[in-house]
Amino acid sequence: MSIERDGQSDASTSDREDSRPQKRKVKHDKEKPWDHDGIDHWAVPVFAKDDNPTGLLEESSFAILFPKYRERYLREVWPVVTKALKEAGIGCELNLVEGSMTVKTTRKTWDPFIIIKARDLLKLLARSVPAAQALKILNDEMQCDVIKIGGLVRNKEKFVKRRQRLLGPNGATLKALELLTNCYILVQGNTVSAMGPFQGLKQVRKVVEDCIKNIHPIYHIKTLMIKRELAKDPALKEENWERFLPKFKKKNVKRKQPAIQKKKKDYTPFPPPQQPRKVDLQLESGEYFLAQEARAERTKETQQQRQAERVAERKRKREAAFEPPAQDSLPEAGSTAVKQPKSKDEDLAKMAQGLKKRTAKRGQKDKQEAAHGVQEFLAAPVLRTGPKVKKKHKAAHD
Repeated sequence: MSIERDGQSDASTSDREDSRPQKRKVKHDKEKPWDHDGIDHWAVPVFAKDDNPTGLLEESSFAILFPKYRERYLREVWPVVTKALKEAGIGCELNLVEGSMTVKTTRKTWDPFIIIKARDLLKLLARSVPAAQALKILNDEMQCDVIKIGGLVRNKEKFVKRRQRLLGPNGATLKALELLTNCYILVQGNTVSAMGPFQGLKQVRKVVEDCIKNIHPIYHIKTLMIKRELAKDPALKEENWERFLPKFKKKNVKRKQPAIQKKKKDYTPFPPPQQPRKVDLQLESGEYFLAQEARAERTKETQQQRQAERVAERKRKREAAFEPPAQDSLPEAGSTAVKQPKSKDEDLAKMAQGLKKRTAKRGQKDKQEAAHGVQEFLAAPVLRTGPKVKKKHKAAHD
């Protein structure tokens, strides 16, 4: 009987638990009838004037400084900028004394985000973006990003080369980036200004920063081109594209080693021994205990001794130029016999014999030249040479 009662009690408790309403884990987790699968949560809803008829409660303002070289251009285009901002209910001011541009909300401003857009407009104008292009930032679908590249590289020469690499030959690389990212890009000084959608701006920032960090933009351009083609295929929309993208290997290019390489000294944790002072050296030699005059006399003697050594060295170098070269006592190549040193008489006899031969040859040569000269003089006609003859020939030629 007891077993049956226990079974009945268990069944009754389970029924009660089923009948109780289940407790929600989150306190505010309620059903949302307005939220369904057909809603695009990423779509930006249009904000019209009717959504905020009362306007803004507080005034907001932003001031942007501009460089001196932009002053002339800004004065020319400021009426156009003022007109465009007035339509959006924003007031603007150009201060040439301080070199600043200011935008602020007015009573007619109904869009709370338009003041941020106006601030971005001033940033772009200050960074040398043309006014016609900069005014497009007031549209809702257009965003901007000013990328600072000046502090990424310390070396000025490297920075200039890499910035030029971003532009490419005749601006080809920059134009390719603009087409692939749907952005307007302007490289100016230490900044890169970009305008376009959020996705394009993210890609532009990555390419620009990597270019200044010594990664060529052509690698990113290849990847973007492949992604663009893959996006056209609806079958690959939900798949991973990693297998299609190129994988570039890093190349470790060895730097040129200097001609003279300094040898590293063996590391030792102990400092080098302290060098003796001048006083310590004097104490060692006993000079420290001498009188002032004796010390001066010893110093003078030392200087004279060093001077005498230098003079002797210079004299030896001068006399070395007049010393006869050492005679080679080695035999010539191919000969086995060793040459015996000749006596002075034999040398003098040979020298005299050679002089006699030269004198005889010279005398014969002089006689032959004299005979030929007389025959040529008698056979050839007399011609006067000199500037006068040239003038006569010139006159005759004329």
